[in-house]
Amino acid sequence: MFYTTELNDHGLKYNPFKAIVAPRPIAWISTIDKEGRSNLAPYSFFNGMQDSPPIIGFGSGPSKIGIDEPKDSLSNIEATGNFCVSIVSEALKNQMNISSGHFPHNENEYEIAGLTQTSGVTVSAPFVTEAPVSLECKLHDIISLPGTSKWVIGLVTAVHIKDEFIINGKLDITKYRPIARLGYKDYATITKVYQLERPK
Repeated sequence: MFYTTELNDHGLKYNPFKAIVAPRPIAWISTIDKEGRSNLAPYSFFNGMQDSPPIIGFGSGPSKIGIDEPKDSLSNIEATGNFCVSIVSEALKNQMNISSGHFPHNENEYEIAGLTQTSGVTVSAPFVTEAPVSLECKLHDIISLPGTSKWVIGLVTAVHIKDEFIINGKLDITKYRPIARLGYKDYATITKVYQLERPK
């Protein structure tokens, strides 16, 4: 099949784009507003962008579905200039899904999902205590994209890794099994890895 994105004339029941760009890692974004209220929400348009210095980026839409409020994550980052990213393990998939709900600004997703938070060391935002890995980030830039979304770029200022997931000097993701977003309502769990040597 062939279709143009301008017309979106694929003729399918569901838009295939999200299923094409997959799997995608999930950024569990934790922020705090100027009144000290925490917010937690997952974003799957997310990835690492470079490693020295470490930079990450994620895409955010402008508003909550069904609620006439802007996205708390984006508003809080714009107000405070910092945030944290926690990685979602298989054991935390249900809590992540709960936190994806569109809740009013004054509701706490940590409490709703049954999670605890730990204060950042280099930033004011907290992170998910239960997560295997968390990144503390300072805002580098926010880029407006064609359409309505924005791309948030963060400089990673500190990293938290639970010691049990470091094996022989390497972070072993098969020990905590991160989940990834696919298309539609589909997710995948990383359970097996393999190595490829680059050509010499």
